[in-house]
Amino acid sequence: MDAETALVKSEFAESLEANRKAARALAGPVAEAARLIAASLRAGGKVLSCGNGGSAADAQHFASELLNRFETERASLAAVALTTDASTLTSIANDRDYREVFSRQVNGLGQPDDILLAISTSGASPNVAAAVDAAHRAGMRVVALTGRDGGQVSEALDENDVELRVPHVRTARIQEMHLLAIHCLCRLLDDACGNEVPT
Repeated sequence: MDAETALVKSEFAESLEANRKAARALAGPVAEAARLIAASLRAGGKVLSCGNGGSAADAQHFASELLNRFETERASLAAVALTTDASTLTSIANDRDYREVFSRQVNGLGQPDDILLAISTSGASPNVAAAVDAAHRAGMRVVALTGRDGGQVSEALDENDVELRVPHVRTARIQEMHLLAIHCLCRLLDDACGNEVPT
């Protein structure tokens, strides 16, 4: 076996093991997070999602699956990715501070029935932790996707929030588990909200 093939096989093997560990650690919290989000949507709330880099892509992915559809034809579910408006992001970063690019948006858009989906593979994203603080000030609850030791994001959470912390240290494996958790949330929300949210 050549070195490249061996490396690919080892990556798959590590990912499979990460899946097994994540299934044990996250099945209950993902189900709890889905119930929390579904209750918010049924009460007329929305989900605001945020993250940096690959986590920004995950935030947008989640919002698109809710607004359009995942695997079931259903009414659109209210979700806004705070990562997509370049004018807003750059104006806040330029006029204020990059740490505030999400929290400033939460200040303006967040309502007590809303949920913040805060994504950080390391948990060490100051702007995501600041968004969690802003969500709490707005009376919102938080679902956090983290990894490693949870970092600042985990420390910012309170007892009313749900943390989905991937038990791994490699960013690639954490991101893979985040995407799987997002797909699980979307599947559960299809089931919970498919016939209950008006068009």
